Amino acid sequence: MTAKFAAPALMLSLFSLLGCAGRPPLPAEAADGGGFVLERDLVGKTVGRGVFSAITGVNRPFTAYLDGAWDGETLTLVEDFNFDDGEKDRKTWRLTKQADGTFVGTREDVVGEAVGFYDEEGFRLEYFIRLGGENGEGGRRVKFRDILYKRADGVVVNNATVGYWGLRVGRVSLEIKQAEDADA
Repeated sequence: MTAKFAAPALMLSLFSLLGCAGRPPLPAEAADGGGFVLERDLVGKTVGRGVFSAITGVNRPFTAYLDGAWDGETLTLVEDFNFDDGEKDRKTWRLTKQADGTFVGTREDVVGEAVGFYDEEGFRLEYFIRLGGENGEGGRRVKFRDILYKRADGVVVNNATVGYWGLRVGRVSLEIKQAEDADA
């Protein structure tokens, strides 16, 4: 390849790669669910089934038992994760609604604050977490971009992309049902 075409080709390749870590699109099926409302649709006991997938080939299916409470200002969401490989984990979100309708939040592994906002018929939540390293020290800081929406059947879907240095390195797909509907 001549030098004349090398620079534009390199730039095009970089933009293609950077686009991989972009915000996930809102699926067409989201518009049929009547709109997802964080402070309504994650209150009470819900159960989700999902999988974490990484570009390394790792696939970790899990069940998430969620218990949400809304006090008029803050959603507290306790998440108990049971991975199929036997690992268990608990995380607690505290997402506080701001005057402009956005949310800011914290969780044990979140670096700084998460930012949440409604977009079309869905809810987006963007945040950084630090993945544990050896002996619980160090680790990598990765960016999560979640989009939650409600399907016509009432199931809440959470699709997330995981980015590292602008590249998509993983994803999470989770379908959440009311606890009494989970066995149906």
